Amino acid sequence: MATAQLQRTSVSALVFPSKVTTEQQSSGLVKRLLAVSVSCITYLRGLFPECAYGARYVDDLCVKILKEDKNCPGSTQLVKWMRGCYDALQKKYLRMVVLAVYTNPEDPQTISECYQFKFKYTTNGPIMDFISKNQSSESIMSSADIKKASILLIRKIYILMQNLGPLPNDVCLTMKLFYYDEVTPPDYQPPGFKDGDCEGVIFEGEPMYLNVGEVPTPFHTFKVKVTTEKERMENIDSTILSPKQLKTAPQKILVDKDDLEDEQEHYVSVNIFKEIKYNSNKCLTQF
Repeated sequence: MATAQLQRTSVSALVFPSKVTTEQQSSGLVKRLLAVSVSCITYLRGLFPECAYGARYVDDLCVKILKEDKNCPGSTQLVKWMRGCYDALQKKYLRMVVLAVYTNPEDPQTISECYQFKFKYTTNGPIMDFISKNQSSESIMSSADIKKASILLIRKIYILMQNLGPLPNDVCLTMKLFYYDEVTPPDYQPPGFKDGDCEGVIFEGEPMYLNVGEVPTPFHTFKVKVTTEKERMENIDSTILSPKQLKTAPQKILVDKDDLEDEQEHYVSVNIFKEIKYNSNKCLTQF
């Protein structure tokens, strides 16, 4: 595990590949999904000023993407951390990225909110299960399915971040990387990271776990999960959530939980409710 602390024609397009049939295309897609996810979260949670972002298009959605800016050392540092993530992802070492928000600079193990980005690698291609009343069938994910899943994930992040209650005024960020130990060299650390502990963290207040969504490709699976303070969920319409279990977790949590554990115990799914209408030229900004 590694850790580190801290107009359309004129706008560059951030376009997902029309086809995802090679490992290189899949890797590029997952890197872009990670970049867009982190950027949307940090922008909509107000972690950096406007100058730290540039506008990019994802299909018909305009999103804000983090960039290096001399007037914002924090965003520049986070961009460098992201490059370290890409290095570990390219080598197929990266299992999970945890971006956590904490309030006490002397105590990064006590967090106020965190975002988990999980990665799996496969060479066989993902299978979608379609189960109806009378039969079940399987279908290989198409490039169109992958694109739809990618756009849906971004929309879910947008809706959730827009509806969460605000973070404290003064916060710090930390990023932790977790690896697949069986393939990762013991001395490997990507640029910008150092050895860190993988013990559990203490959550301020009462945590609520949220499954935001996932995108499977023929070579990767990318998942996004959010842990936030329960009180920040008060203004969220119940139709956004699909509460298979409405339990909340103990204050001491392990950010390195197994996926099966997550599903069985505490996670609540995030939905996009059908009646929402999206303006094709609207940027994903705060209102």
